[in-house]
Formats: sequence, structure tokens, C-alpha cells
Amino acid sequence: MIEKPYAENRSLAKRKIITDTLMVFFIAISPFIFKVHEYLPSDPEATISLFGLEIDKNGFQDISIYIWFLLGKIVPLYLLVIWFFTCKHWWYHIILIPILMYAFQIFEGVISEDDYIDTDNIFWLLPFCMIVIPFVYLIRMKLYDRYVHGIDLEAMEAELHELKKKRLKGQKIEIAKAELPKVAYRSLSEWLNQELSTARLEQIFRQFHSNLKNWLHLKF
Repeated sequence: MIEKPYAENRSLAKRKIITDTLMVFFIAISPFIFKVHEYLPSDPEATISLFGLEIDKNGFQDISIYIWFLLGKIVPLYLLVIWFFTCKHWWYHIILIPILMYAFQIFEGVISEDDYIDTDNIFWLLPFCMIVIPFVYLIRMKLYDRYVHGIDLEAMEAELHELKKKRLKGQKIEIAKAELPKVAYRSLSEWLNQELSTARLEQIFRQFHSNLKNWLHLKF
């Protein structure tokens, strides 16, 4: 019987091989995908049907020019997406900016009814640039401080956190000690003085005398 961890690792390895194979395949055929427009009709009135969806020239001179425009955006877009998900460098988030640029250009070419395209999409990108660029720069500063200046901010934060925990623990111990009842300490000499004092001996003698008197009274 195959152990469960081994079976899970084998399944993950198989999925990774399939995913990597598909990525390699689409990268390899990208020049051929880009050339698809050359095999489309150049008739201004021609249309094509793709998966039940009819595609016309959408304002371009003919459908071949329209598909050429779209493939000029789609091919770089999916190549950048593959690069984004496989990049191991610290700055890979910055790849989101050209990805969004091509995505907006495709949206503008397919949905927009304007006569001019690739004009205002830079303004759509500005909010994303204001988020992505500072984020990447922050990562760059942390890496620069750590590997160039030798300043490990995470280690410093962890050390400060431990010091804070120790301080809180010490305060709790001090509070607990303050709340404990104070027990008076007596030395041996103090105990002997108290137990053998005149008042104590007199009290013991009177108690013994009372007990003896009660016992004699019962006997007679």
C-alpha cells in the first residue's frame, strides 16, 4: 500500500510537470500564434466564427488587421503572465504593470467604441502604479539594508518582541509577588522566648490545674 504523503507528492509532481509542459508549449508556439492573422480574409465585409462567437472587423479596415492588433496584445500578455508566475526575483511584482497595460489595451480594442485606441490607458494604469511601485521599492529597501548594510529588520523586530514579552512577564511576576500575603519570619530564639515566657508558662500551669481539678472531682 502506497503511503499517503508519497501519493500526495507524486500527484503534486505530476500536476507541476503538466503545468510546466503547457507553459513551455505556449511559449514555443507564440510566434505561430502571432502569424494567424495572415491566414484570415482581407475582405472588409468578412467575419469569422470562433466557439460560436462571431467576430467582425470591429471598426478596423478588415478582420485580419483587427486580429493582428489583438494578437499583438494577447501574445505579450500571456507571456508576461507566465513570467510573473515563474519569476523567482524579488522584483517580480513590477511585471504586473505591463500585464495591466496590455490587458487595458485589449479591453479598449474589444469593448471601447472610440475611434482611437491605445491613448488613455496610461491613466488607467496610474492607480496601480501608485500601489505596485512603492511596494516593490519597499522590498528593495529591506533587501538592501539586510544584505548591503547588514541590518536585518525582521530580526530586530523579533528581538524587540521578545524583550517586550520578557518585560511583561517580569511585571506580572512583580504584581503576583505584591499580592502574596506576607508571613512573619521567626527565628528559633524568638520561638523559644515566646513559648517559654512567664505568661505562657502561667497559662499552661493554669490549664493543667483546671484539668486536674475536674478529674479529681469526677473521681470523688
